[in-house]
Amino acid sequence: MKVAVLDINGKDTGRKVDLSNEVFAIEPNNHAVYLDVKQYLANQRQGTHKSKERAEIAGSTRKIKKQKGTGTARAGSIKSGVFKGGGRMFGPRPRNYSFKLNKNLKRLARKSALSMKANEKSIVVLEDLNFDTAKTKNFTTVLKALGLENKKSLFVLGASNNNVYLSSRNLKDSEVVTNSELNTYKILNANQVVLMESSLEGIESNLSK
Repeated sequence: MKVAVLDINGKDTGRKVDLSNEVFAIEPNNHAVYLDVKQYLANQRQGTHKSKERAEIAGSTRKIKKQKGTGTARAGSIKSGVFKGGGRMFGPRPRNYSFKLNKNLKRLARKSALSMKANEKSIVVLEDLNFDTAKTKNFTTVLKALGLENKKSLFVLGASNNNVYLSSRNLKDSEVVTNSELNTYKILNANQVVLMESSLEGIESNLSK
């Protein structure tokens, strides 16, 4: 798949790169995509939710009424969940929501997500960004040139670049990652995926294994 390389002004450089069909043109596997996104979102959960149960509530342990003869249900503790101020019955407890997926499935999911974006014409290849200083204005100029001011965008770098990362950090709709940080959720969450030239080799080598 041949794709034109754009410069930082959004103009065609006249060069083209060949995107691997094994990564950008496969038949998407929707279930693999679902599982990988589900795992990513599950891993974001802290799992620190906790409510007090009857053993943790401060209150008297005296039996509040006699066992029989009242005409109502028997009750032994004011801390029971059926009374106001009592413990929560079957409340949330701290837990770990993460689960494992094998590497081959995760690679398949990421290739599927990239293939979906390629099929939607939502992938752009850009010559490498390199700012002299970390300024948000530098990054917004690139976004305007690419027509991405009001769209969610994901920029994928070949290697870590602190100035580019810091320049994008204040923009809520744009995210900068390296090719090793690329995941299915981030690909699908973006309206446009912008790949730096230097990131292509790393993406294809990581996902073609």
